[in-house]
Amino acid sequence: MVSAMRYVWATASHQGRVRGRNEDAVYPESSGSSDHAILVGVADGMGGAIAGNVASTTALVAATDEDPSAEISIVERVVRGNSQLLKKIARNPDLRGMGTTMTLGLFQPDGTLELGHVGDSRAYLVRSDDFELLTTDHTVVADLVALGHLDPSDAQRHPQRHLLTRALGLGPVVVDHETVELIDGDRVLFSSDGLTTMVSDDQIGEIVTAGNEVEPTVWALVEAANTAGGVDNISVAVVDAHDS
Repeated sequence: MVSAMRYVWATASHQGRVRGRNEDAVYPESSGSSDHAILVGVADGMGGAIAGNVASTTALVAATDEDPSAEISIVERVVRGNSQLLKKIARNPDLRGMGTTMTLGLFQPDGTLELGHVGDSRAYLVRSDDFELLTTDHTVVADLVALGHLDPSDAQRHPQRHLLTRALGLGPVVVDHETVELIDGDRVLFSSDGLTTMVSDDQIGEIVTAGNEVEPTVWALVEAANTAGGVDNISVAVVDAHDS
């Protein structure tokens, strides 16, 4: 018999030290715990003056609008976010050009995690001392690395490192899908690139494996990104899985 899983989570979103406004969105917006299905995710809006903040919020609200226990796949949820953006743009052509990333997780009571992903926000799995990236960045630089045309060590400094190859709001979208079977003690991190472009994976790994609870962990991540310069908005969510 599979034991039920209890989830404890915390989220944080910060404008950073340079940007004039926060164009990220995170869900849920408050901390909590549950032994039922939950949805957790981040979205990083793009478009600057063309309402990047509207894009991220609109898409994430549409993706999480239905109850987590509803019979809706994680891919369909992300597609709904995209569809809602396209409808909003069609009604207001001035919004053309806005878009957003999205990394969304559906955590089931049996420990199954379904991930839907578009863009360069990320999800990581922490299991014991292992720190594993679960998503693939949809960027020009990531494609160059995958093709062997660019060394991973040069990717962080490449002038096109922020250029997306996939995003919501630009037309039909292909959603990456991943399923992970969680075990007691696992931790899952979601983040916008405002964290991952400022803080190395090694440093992020040190913070999330330090043994702290979820709330101090999310704010430690935000602080690390701001200490490193905080040139972008920073949004993070941390979910711990426990046998209930």
